[in-house]
Amino acid sequence: MRGQKWSPSWIDLETPNAARVYDYYLGGSHNFEADRTMARRAVELWPELPKIMRANRAFLRRSVHYLADQGFTRFLDIGSGIPTVGPVHEIAREVQPEARVVYVDRDPVAVAHSLAMLSHDPLSRVVQADLTDPEELLAQPDVAALLDGGAPVALLLVAVLHFVPDEAGPHGLVARLRDALPPGSALVLCHACREGRPDQVGPHQDIYARTRTPLTMRGREEIAAFFDGFELVDPGLVYLTQWRPDSPDAVGPDPERLAGLVGVGRLGSEQALP
Repeated sequence: MRGQKWSPSWIDLETPNAARVYDYYLGGSHNFEADRTMARRAVELWPELPKIMRANRAFLRRSVHYLADQGFTRFLDIGSGIPTVGPVHEIAREVQPEARVVYVDRDPVAVAHSLAMLSHDPLSRVVQADLTDPEELLAQPDVAALLDGGAPVALLLVAVLHFVPDEAGPHGLVARLRDALPPGSALVLCHACREGRPDQVGPHQDIYARTRTPLTMRGREEIAAFFDGFELVDPGLVYLTQWRPDSPDAVGPDPERLAGLVGVGRLGSEQALP
């Protein structure tokens, strides 16, 4: 295990890590037995968890590809975890070969894995910073450099805001990040919601209450408020599989069961995104 290049020698392999558990759900290889054990226990309580995580990653792929098609070459991924199984830089460069990505995470384990994996990528940067301290995050040289120059930046807050408790003022945090973006920038957001599976709100939050990253599922109006100052592009704020699906069949018969709302918004610009 210690010989794996993506795993620094100091990493604790016996304690589950949320980023590696997510990787396991995605079918990735950047996880250890402790992570797999925790994931299997969570799935016993909510069997659809792997499907939800994969739908979340599929939305990330579609939204990043969409923005790259619109000319975006700068991406700021906050709460990025470990960039595996279709990471932002790989998706964006399918369309924009020179796309720059800054991955930001507060978890030192996720950051260490990411640094090891991306050490030879000159267009990707990895930053350890906390969304709940936006001033410190924005002051990071790699973040500041990405935002400098006036080119639109895609701010990715995918499956991270539901780990920010109400007392931390999540809407104010997003507003501060919004105000730092150049004109024409975009917000990509995915958030666990209460409406889709109200019967699972309690159990789902209980699962994460046992970890270092408690979960706060929010209602549609609370989630929509994160887009204040942005203009939502079609189809608006919808369930995970409903956002510009690759085919009608990809939506599935009960999209609300995935219990996540997603959207993409554009910051004031002369021309709205189609």
